Amino acid sequence: MSDLLRVPPGEPVDLSSYDTRATPGGPGGKAAGREATARLGAPLADLQERLYAASTAGDRRRVLLVLQGMDTSGKGGTVKHVIGLFNPSGCRIKAFKSPTREELSHPFLWRVRQALPLAGEIGIFDRSHYEDVLIARVRGLVSPAVLGRRYGAINRFEQSLADDGVTVVKCFLHLGYEEQRSRLLERLDRPDKHWKFSPVDIAERAVWPAYQEAYEIALARCSTPRTPWYLVPADRKWYRNWAISTLLLEHLTALDPQYPKATFDVAANREQLLAAP
Repeated sequence: MSDLLRVPPGEPVDLSSYDTRATPGGPGGKAAGREATARLGAPLADLQERLYAASTAGDRRRVLLVLQGMDTSGKGGTVKHVIGLFNPSGCRIKAFKSPTREELSHPFLWRVRQALPLAGEIGIFDRSHYEDVLIARVRGLVSPAVLGRRYGAINRFEQSLADDGVTVVKCFLHLGYEEQRSRLLERLDRPDKHWKFSPVDIAERAVWPAYQEAYEIALARCSTPRTPWYLVPADRKWYRNWAISTLLLEHLTALDPQYPKATFDVAANREQLLAAP
């Protein structure tokens, strides 16, 4: 999946050339996809436990899953269905909203650094530092010069994470324009979904082409050999969940974390325990 979904580093990106309903490498249909995702639960949980256990012996490695996409693309759904396969005690989840007054008083990466996973953890960003080159570009919140410098700052930041033992898995959830309309209408038609809707969502649709361009620039400028972007077609929720679960499994398998060896005499402690009244 890493090879199929990776955005080639250093190449222009044309999002219109990617089918949002495609299922590259996926199982044959919704039912098969759900079953395949469920089967990934056990190996993912095993690798997560090994990663956490290794950290108790000084292994600093950890994983950061970055989720970006238009409204309704499934960032929250991914957290629910994919991260639900893990032990929540080993996960650190952060949903980035509009920056607070305190956050605005610091450089834009400051609040991101505060939310990074610790050794042995799996971190999940629902939105991320990329908001500062997406909405900032679309809404003209900063000058073009500042915006241009931010791409370089992001690349240096992510490179520093990779150098420090963080496996960064960046997933762009590629949603279709009409699919978003359908999902927004569902939120309006269901009272239990009204809390997820905001009239701002309609205003954001009005500048859809600008967001697509902003994503194309970010994907092209910030997909690097060490921290590539993965473009995940997101119209089919079952595929989105399976693809991201598979990406995480591939990266955790490559890390191959190991349980630490005992620092005590196992046999002696066993005998002592058995001999105790």
